[in-house]
Order: sequence, then structure tokens, then C-alpha cells
Amino acid sequence: MIRSGSVVVCADPGVPALGPSGASAHVRGVATALRAPIVCVHATDRRGIGGEVGVPVHGVGLAGWPRWAPRQGLREVRTARRCAERALDLEPTLVWERHSLYSDAGWKVHAASGARWVLEVNAPLADERERYGGLPDAAFARAWERDVLLAAPEIVAVSAWLVEWLRSLGCQKVRHLPNGVALHVGRRAETRARLSLDDRFVLGFVGSMRPWHGVERMPALLDALPDAVGVIVGEGGPTHPRLVRLGHRGEADVADVIAAMDVGLAPYGADAPPWFCPLKVLAYRAQGTPVVASDIGDTRLLVGDGGTLLSAGSGAAAWVEAIDAWRGRRAEPWVRSWGEVVAEGLGARDQGAELEADPATASHGAGANHAP
Repeated sequence: MIRSGSVVVCADPGVPALGPSGASAHVRGVATALRAPIVCVHATDRRGIGGEVGVPVHGVGLAGWPRWAPRQGLREVRTARRCAERALDLEPTLVWERHSLYSDAGWKVHAASGARWVLEVNAPLADERERYGGLPDAAFARAWERDVLLAAPEIVAVSAWLVEWLRSLGCQKVRHLPNGVALHVGRRAETRARLSLDDRFVLGFVGSMRPWHGVERMPALLDALPDAVGVIVGEGGPTHPRLVRLGHRGEADVADVIAAMDVGLAPYGADAPPWFCPLKVLAYRAQGTPVVASDIGDTRLLVGDGGTLLSAGSGAAAWVEAIDAWRGRRAEPWVRSWGEVVAEGLGARDQGAELEADPATASHGAGANHAP
């Protein structure tokens, strides 16, 4: 891939470069594919380390801000400016920025240096924060976000819904760029033995425990499938006598656990946002683990022929039937690598950009180079 002159910027304080979340894995994947340093707010947080990256990580820390300050977002603005200053110190010719609310870091770097600025959009952040976390000054946040989005000369959006939303705001150069996955070949037999899964029918879930992720379905599914055992990778989640909760794991270990599953679940509820491109589905597909998922966001595109889709409002009986249909079967592995994501994001296929394939981000597995 591009070997110098690039920098990946993420000014979101909640997305540490080495953290265990899907957002952090995304930042690492892009940086690894670009072989670019990461400029972020924090390298890690209280959740610990969820993955490694073979590039420098520059954590700038949160900017100071008095508690009596009238606008919550101004501290994030100042923090983003720190990210911009550190990125400029690296003299980039390309800045790939993960869109963060109140951040104009990529814009600042682009304006000061002339570096190419690619803005990656993963959610309508003002809407998302207002819906899930609270947004005290919504008018200020929405105006800030809109200004940044309209200023970006190139935007890549992870879902089809986001492409339409961005175009409705007046953004011109917007492309659909689904997520990728880190390349780890999971060890199925060894992991099943290590976790004492034996010959059990294993249902699995990977991810955070957001209310709309639907992981609370697991106990009822296990009750309906008395020979099954459940495995959850992530912090928290429901309890059940036949449910194993493994907590946060590193990326290679997660790949092992997914390979050990018989069915990977993405049971989103009807209240799930329509704008996401679920990394867990890509992770299941990469290991050839059949997926049973709700038809939300870009899930249909990613599941392809590697699983079964259900409406988000489907009842337990439909889920049990779909899961049961995959007994004794594996799906064809399909990998969408971060190298492919970055090549598409930079327009390599359309514009002849000079890219060199990085062995660490090349596809693997049967059918790896075919979209589902």
C-alpha cells in the first residue's frame, strides 16, 4: 500500500486506537492498510487493548476545559485541533479521517498543507448522540457537523443509507465504502477443545451490548435449543446456564472463537439504526461461520449467501428455525480486507492510484475475492 506520507486521524475520545471496539478495529485496519501513523485522542482506555497495530500511535490527550464552560462540544473542538497540530507535524500528503462530532482536524490539515483529505463517515453523529447519549446543544452540533461534511472534498460512507443522507445534505463527492475485516485464520478444532465445547451446537455473538444489538435473545434461543451452548465475546450481556461470556478478547483470539461457532448471530432489534455496516458479520463471514442476522442497515449486502436474513421483528420461532437449518453446515469463507477497503476508498481501481499490495492485508480463503 502507500508507504509514506499518509496519516489516519480519529479525534473521537471514545475510540482509542488500540481499544476493543469495532470502531477501534476499523481505525487500526485502515492505518495498517495504509501503513500510516495514527493520530488519536487516546491509545487505550479502561477497556484495555483489543488489538495491535504495526504503525506509530500518537495520542494527544483531551484538551483542558473548565467545567463551567457553556458548550460541551468546545472541549472536543479543542481536542480535535490538537489532533490537527500533531498530524501537521507528520507532514502528510494524505489524511484519512474518521468523522468525529466537533472535529475539523482533517479540514485544518487539508487547508494548511494541501494534503488530500478523505473523510470516512460511519454514522450521522449528531443524530446518533442525541438518540443514544444526549446532545445538550443540538443546534451547535448539527451546524458544526454540516459545515465539516460540506467542506470535505471526498467522503466515503460505510453504508448505503449514509450515502443517501450525505447527499441529502448537499455533499457532492460521496461513495459507498463498506467495512473490512482483519485477516486472522481462526483455529476451530483447537478452540472448541480449549473452551470445552466438544460436539455441542454453538451459537455465538461478538460485539458491544447496545440495547438494539438484540443479544438479549440468546437465553430464549438456548431454551428452545436444549443441545446448544452460547458464547458471547464482549463485556456484559445476558446470563444463562449454557451461556459462556468471554469478555473482551484480542483480534486473533476473537477469530479463533468465531471459527469455533456453528452459527454467528447478529440479532438486531427493530429499533436498530439503519446506517451501520456491521463488522461482526464480516468477522463471521471471514471464518466461514454461517450468519443468522436481522435485515438492518447493510447486513443484507454482507451476509450474501453465507447465512440467513430475518426481519428485525421476527419472533423466536423464526430465529430457531433459521439457526437450526445451518446444523452441520459451514459457509464459504469470504474476506473483505482492509487493503481492499483502502484501495477502493482512494479510487485505486478507477483512477490508477499507485498502490502496492501489502501481504498483511491481502484476502484469503475460498471465494475471498468475490462479493457475497
